[in-house]
Amino acid sequence: MLSKRRNVLPGFGLTLGYTIAYLSLIALIPLAMLPLKTAGMGWQSFWTTVTSPRVLAAFELSIGASCAGATIDAVFGVIVAWTLVRYRLPGKDIIDSIVDLPFALPTSVAGIALTAIYAENGWIGRLAAPLGIRIAFTPLGVIVALAFIGLPFVVRTVQPVLGDLDRELEEAAATLGASRSQTFMRIIAPALMPAAITGFALAFARALGEYGSVVFISGNMPMRTEVVPLLIMTKLEEFDYQGAAAIAMVMLVVSFMMLLLVNLLQRWSTTRDALG
Repeated sequence: MLSKRRNVLPGFGLTLGYTIAYLSLIALIPLAMLPLKTAGMGWQSFWTTVTSPRVLAAFELSIGASCAGATIDAVFGVIVAWTLVRYRLPGKDIIDSIVDLPFALPTSVAGIALTAIYAENGWIGRLAAPLGIRIAFTPLGVIVALAFIGLPFVVRTVQPVLGDLDRELEEAAATLGASRSQTFMRIIAPALMPAAITGFALAFARALGEYGSVVFISGNMPMRTEVVPLLIMTKLEEFDYQGAAAIAMVMLVVSFMMLLLVNLLQRWSTTRDALG
């Protein structure tokens, strides 16, 4: 008689139950309330709410600025991670700690600091003003704020991959006559691509729901610099709970679709590299 096969992890059923219960209480049940809340509106009311000019302008700014900020983070985050891993710098530990500053800094403090720096009388704003470039209280300021809060996600995702990358492969490629660009494109870039895509997704998701750092530097002008989280807060202050839930529902769908697309791209990139 065959004995019952034991699980590798003891208490698997119990831990799985706790995991599902925790995720349900923290994420699944609250998110399920959005469809239930919007279901009572009726399709016509829902469509009228989410397609109003003010809401569409907020969607365009939030999604566009989040993509722009995450793209900037994906480029410069890889550069920062590369510098921290591959070079010996004076004060490297301090620089490495500064990367995590957006994590530790309260978003409202970050918003005030960014506004002070990029306003027309700020350190950077006064240099850009003579060139006709306004940063604070414009969509450009929103992109700057979202890039600021999203950079650590890319750096901390790419940095371990760079640290584990086998340097002997690069040396072998150089020995066989490969140029630096060929070595980077054929050896380093494929290894970094999944991590960079993951960092982009995390930065995008973080930027899409950002409120504190944007509310100051944007100026909150409807149809121009008003982001979706601020519009949702405005709806709640007006006791328009169904309108706020409808807007949040659209943002939930957009976030889910974007993350699903990024995960599919990441899986495709990993599969392609495995097949060689």
